[in-house]
Amino acid sequence: MRPYKFETSGKVRMEHDLLGDKEVPVEALFGIQTLRCIENFDISRQLLSDYPTLIKALGIVKMGAILANHELGLVSDEIKNAVVKACRELMDGKHHEHFPIDLVQGGAGTSVNMNANEVIANRALEIMGKERGDYKFCHPNDHINMAQSTNDAYPTAMHLGLYMLHEMVKTSLEKLIASFEKKEKEFEDIIKMGRTQLQDAVPMTLGQSFGAFADAMRSELERLNHVAEEYLVINMGATAIGTGITAEPGYAEICTRHIKEITGWDITLANNLIAATHDTSAMVAYSGSLKMLAIRLSKICNDLRLMASGPRAGLSEINLPPKQPGSSIMPGKVNPVIPEVVNQVCFKIAGNDLTVTLASEAAQLELNVMEPVLVQSVIESCQWLVRACDTLRVECVDGITANEEHCRRTVEHSIGIVTALKPYIGYANSTEVAKEALETGGSVYQLVLDKKLLTKEELDTILDPKNMVKPSKVDLKK
Repeated sequence: MRPYKFETSGKVRMEHDLLGDKEVPVEALFGIQTLRCIENFDISRQLLSDYPTLIKALGIVKMGAILANHELGLVSDEIKNAVVKACRELMDGKHHEHFPIDLVQGGAGTSVNMNANEVIANRALEIMGKERGDYKFCHPNDHINMAQSTNDAYPTAMHLGLYMLHEMVKTSLEKLIASFEKKEKEFEDIIKMGRTQLQDAVPMTLGQSFGAFADAMRSELERLNHVAEEYLVINMGATAIGTGITAEPGYAEICTRHIKEITGWDITLANNLIAATHDTSAMVAYSGSLKMLAIRLSKICNDLRLMASGPRAGLSEINLPPKQPGSSIMPGKVNPVIPEVVNQVCFKIAGNDLTVTLASEAAQLELNVMEPVLVQSVIESCQWLVRACDTLRVECVDGITANEEHCRRTVEHSIGIVTALKPYIGYANSTEVAKEALETGGSVYQLVLDKKLLTKEELDTILDPKNMVKPSKVDLKK
């Protein structure tokens, strides 16, 4: 059995459930059902205690439920006050060490729900001046889980926890976008060759490359912000399958109102609680958007590696900050290790999305029991993405420098600049110049002059960098 994150004296209290009796450490705020989960599921070794947003979300849900049941006259002031205080402590980051269960588990999240019920009940008992485990005064099921099932409390809490995690993703992406935008401004006057199919295409500025990176991330963040709003649709009051059995009339709406007031978010109750109870589309949509973002982020990292390739035999347009010696055999070699690791994170996010897809498809009848691995996969993708974006920004993008003269020379000696001449000398002449330049190694610039297709003044005007990196029409008659 895994060691606890709190000190134990070896003393125990006896608790009972459907399967019999079990000894629980006296110091534990959790109870027998949490203990069974610890014994049954040693899978991912990613513990609920490692994810404070999820525990805070469980505190919000249980606070909303007790306030609703109190408003309906179903619990006393004493119990309500004690439970609210216990929930508030969870939301403030306290007692998280008493959530020692694996995120991946059977039972559709029942262990998570009962872990929260037991911790809150035992903490409420302490607040009321009672002993832990003395459940006749405040019971995990009868009071903390009143008018609830795992099938509405767990997905609602996971939605809220993932929405909190989205705020972290958002912050990291915004900082990365700002870093790209800073480089866009810094490199706005550095001309370079654009490339298609890894071949010289037409000139552009290095700043335009970084501006495109910023815009790509900005559009993906907008998509993520949009789909994250689906997390704010909850199914509290559905209880077991969406029919609301064991809940008082009006409970679903009252509980939703309280959760909305606690969070300050635009929480809404699902239109059809039966449909919502087996539906995991919010996580599917968010994971899919994470994958789309990861694809574009991986492309950016590929570009950074290509643009920095060399330093003598590659493109060598930019310099990435050197982070470590790159080879155990080749002296002087420095590898682009930061973009490389971000690429790998992007692959992991894409793989997690497949897990989310398969787990969501596995829903049967009125419930999807695979939600734990859905939650774990989305959380892992979010956390890895946050770390990757922060690492890419701090350890790479912020320190990128440009090889300005090298970029300019590649443009001047490129065949690609002939495209800028096409509107003035025609496609046939442009093709002839390009072919001869390739065959002889000559300069497009000099060949145009030799063939008297343009004057030097006209050629210099057309090939002015500011005329080649945006739509423009040069009037040669002036």
